[in-house]
Amino acid sequence: MKIIKSAIIVLSLSSISVVSAQANENQTLEQKKQVAGYYQYQAGNVQITALLDGTNFMSPTLFKDIPQQQVHDILKKYYADQEKGVQTSVNAFLVNTGKSLVLVDSGAASCFGAHLGSVLTNLKAAGYQPEQVDTILLTHLHPDHVCGISKNGTANFPNATVYASQDEANYWLDAKQASKVPEAKRAGYLGTVEKIKAALAPYQAKQRFKTYKLGDEIQGFKVISTAGHTPGHFSYALKTDSETVVFIGDIVHSHTVQFDRPKTAIEYDINPQQAVQTRLKQFADFAKNGQTIAAPHLPFPGIGHVYSADGKSYQWIPVHFKD
Repeated sequence: MKIIKSAIIVLSLSSISVVSAQANENQTLEQKKQVAGYYQYQAGNVQITALLDGTNFMSPTLFKDIPQQQVHDILKKYYADQEKGVQTSVNAFLVNTGKSLVLVDSGAASCFGAHLGSVLTNLKAAGYQPEQVDTILLTHLHPDHVCGISKNGTANFPNATVYASQDEANYWLDAKQASKVPEAKRAGYLGTVEKIKAALAPYQAKQRFKTYKLGDEIQGFKVISTAGHTPGHFSYALKTDSETVVFIGDIVHSHTVQFDRPKTAIEYDINPQQAVQTRLKQFADFAKNGQTIAAPHLPFPGIGHVYSADGKSYQWIPVHFKD
């Protein structure tokens, strides 16, 4: 009798297992959201937190002086040819020197739509608060770099002083400049100026917007003129106890096309010829001397090195994940 009861129990459990397995087969597992967009990189005694503002897609036609077929050939080589366009990141970088908390660029906030604007959220996810930031270094004043510093007339980083080059301020904030801009581009220029002024206003009201010139140093960051993309575009070099990190700004917008063909400008460049010469000079220096690069428009986290085998074309070598 005991044997019969045991057999019945085993059969019952088997039936339950089959039913359970069938139920699991019919159940759809919920897919999860992407993790928070921050990555911490230790550069000797300095910690750099890359902050993702969001992902953007550019039209391949924005690349200048290069056949479109060649653009697509390069993109396909890197598995980067997408129907949406050329994928690019918008990144900012939070630098903890141990004595100061410096934000390099700030993302687009709401200036370019809801797909961008995550810098503040990711800064908090990384364990920091906006009130801790004491310095903001802007490579230039395009909206995807400056709009993140404020919202609706209120400073997002109330204790920070904002820095940009004097040349950059002159180009965007001098009322006389508009008349010098070609008529075909004047409306776009004035629209950009409006966004820049709105972003800077709460800092200017408290005398927390300052300019610098070549040769200055801010919180240990050396300023490097990299004009071309904009007239007052600057990069920042920080020497730690183990390496030099260069926050390059917009000297490059593509880890594929502009590395393979570094003489390729992009529509966003105000002075394309100068922008190309700046990129050639900087890339050659980075490939020779091995500085760590932090780039706002290379694939997140945008930290890595520039390599060249022949001094003519280059490769982007991203950092390896390290826990």
